[in-house]
Amino acid sequence: MKNRAEILSPAGSFEALRAAVANGADAVYLGYGDFNARRLAKNFTADELSRACEFCHERGVKVYVTVNTLATDRELISVEKLCREVNRAGIDAVIVADLGVARLFREVAPDLPIHASTQMTVHNIDGVRHLAELGFTRAVLARELSKTEISAICKESPIELEVFVHGALCMCWSGQCEMSAVIGRRSGNRGLCAQPCRMQYKFGESAGGTYPLSLKDLCLVDYISELSDMGVASLKIEGRMKRPEYVAVVTGIYSKVLREGRAATDGEKKELADIFCRDGFTDGYYKNRKGKDMFGIRSEVQASTPLLERARDSYREAPVPSEAIDFFCIIEEGKPALLAVSDTHGNRVMSQGQLPERARNVALSEEAVRAQLSKTGGTRFVPRDINIKLSDGLALPLSALNSLRRDCLEKLEQSYNPKKKRREGKFNVGFKLVNRKEPPLLTVSVMRAAQISDELLERKPEILYVPLCEIEQNTEIIRKACEKCTVAVTLPRIIKDTERKAAESMCRTARTLGIEYAAVGNTGHVELAKSFGFTVRADFGINVYNSHALREIRRQSAVSALLSPELTFPQIRDISKIIDTEIIVYGRLPLMICENCVVQAQTGACVCKNHHVLSDRTGATFPIVPDFGHRTVILNSQKLFLADKKRDYERCGAAFARLMFTTENAHECVQVFDAYAGRDSYMPHEYTRGLYYRGVE
Repeated sequence: MKNRAEILSPAGSFEALRAAVANGADAVYLGYGDFNARRLAKNFTADELSRACEFCHERGVKVYVTVNTLATDRELISVEKLCREVNRAGIDAVIVADLGVARLFREVAPDLPIHASTQMTVHNIDGVRHLAELGFTRAVLARELSKTEISAICKESPIELEVFVHGALCMCWSGQCEMSAVIGRRSGNRGLCAQPCRMQYKFGESAGGTYPLSLKDLCLVDYISELSDMGVASLKIEGRMKRPEYVAVVTGIYSKVLREGRAATDGEKKELADIFCRDGFTDGYYKNRKGKDMFGIRSEVQASTPLLERARDSYREAPVPSEAIDFFCIIEEGKPALLAVSDTHGNRVMSQGQLPERARNVALSEEAVRAQLSKTGGTRFVPRDINIKLSDGLALPLSALNSLRRDCLEKLEQSYNPKKKRREGKFNVGFKLVNRKEPPLLTVSVMRAAQISDELLERKPEILYVPLCEIEQNTEIIRKACEKCTVAVTLPRIIKDTERKAAESMCRTARTLGIEYAAVGNTGHVELAKSFGFTVRADFGINVYNSHALREIRRQSAVSALLSPELTFPQIRDISKIIDTEIIVYGRLPLMICENCVVQAQTGACVCKNHHVLSDRTGATFPIVPDFGHRTVILNSQKLFLADKKRDYERCGAAFARLMFTTENAHECVQVFDAYAGRDSYMPHEYTRGLYYRGVE
């Protein structure tokens, strides 16, 4: 029989933690320090973390700490300190998003379980298997997966799986959003998302503003027993920025529904909506029903005073729960006194005391033994049954019986509040390699094969990246390109298991054309690329942010890695380039990749191939382009341009500088290439320097 899934609740503060525990959470997740994806939550101090672990473990609740943001090389020393602190505090697992941070935790705290954050964009079985090979014990699956897709992954997964069941939905796949960072330096990958997706935008030529990027909140309360039966280990409630009353209400309803194996009542669903929602709830991804019905904004409806008061009352007092226990005591002549204790969870402990003596006056009675063993006041344990085997005519001091009882109960308590003695290792910083002095070689990525002209090929870019989905329909163009330069296929960042066959067919065509390299933007696609004999280049989407992450990329046999565009030039120089690195020096950065097609949701028709834009309140326009799997990508309103800053990016030590062509025509691609090669004075009318100079918060 499968174990029931745990209810995992958010704890943005100690009060929220109490609310979660008092209302039936099996585990809580909380932030500690500066490296978690909710840096604006209260989060926990060192003393509070220790208290949280003690409070939760006394009540049989697990504690997971989020360290799920990207860290620079200079910050890894602080991450190491944090790692040691949470390891010693006795937490049950850490949740990470950075490959380099995960590597650090394996080195410094080898016994601490590591969970892969949803920020790692885990969405297929290969991704889960890959994480298992890297030492992860659990993966948090992407919110965009359907019931069928989750079930299929559960059947094959070698590690535990966690699924979000309630709370906010991001328009962009988690871990792939650059919008907040690029627009306002508030990086979602660094825990400071400003939620630009909740703002008004004008779609195309439409009059007035709408909310085309704001999704309703997720609610899967009707399916949690189904998810548990599938084999999902953890049902996660979003909301570390929410108030304790929200945590109390949502946790209480989900825990009752799961524990009682029933459907939620209409009254419970109303309470879920009253405490927080955006125009109601959605189960669109889970039911594989995407579209306009999934969109909504937060209304001004406030939770009723009685609901809030009941929520507060639920966690004002959180006593240690009582546990029924059974005693088994044996006192026989010539043998040390023996006491065993068991509880209803299958825990059993034993203690051995002193030898009894022959009684000189009054012999020890069963009543006296029972009376001493019954004195469990001040502990969580309540005697249910006391079995005694006592030989006649023996004497044993009552203090010896008390000592046996205390020793057994202390041992049993360790089952509820284990003092984890974990190993600690050394942080292997590695050698600092000297940055290369040679200027980076120019590479080119195109969005459409039509951008590849004879003139561009004559310039012989060091590498020409072509989307995998452009290969099959443009074999002649690609064959000609392979004769002129090195061509690499760019795999889609998202390839669900249901889309793998289509991707395999495209990979097969690419290999027959002689293409040897594949740019991979998700670690779950490494095995797909290798299975066709491609040499792997880590691409946009993997979020390579530090030297340790680069070492992990090398472990996966990648020969190069594109560095995160959120890094500054000095931070790039800090990275020890154990393999070739690449930086983007031109183009419209992809800000979002959306599972829910922005165009179809607005127009009601599949017209993604046409030109579409979003406009914000400042008048900036963001192109919308189609992607593999009927997804859409939102591009930045301005092009990154650094042709006149060549000296700055050439000093970073990168092997390659990429020109990323998206909305340009073939002639513009050649113009830009010539500008970066020093043969043209072209400059865009509007442009940005990206984050290389200003960085992110």
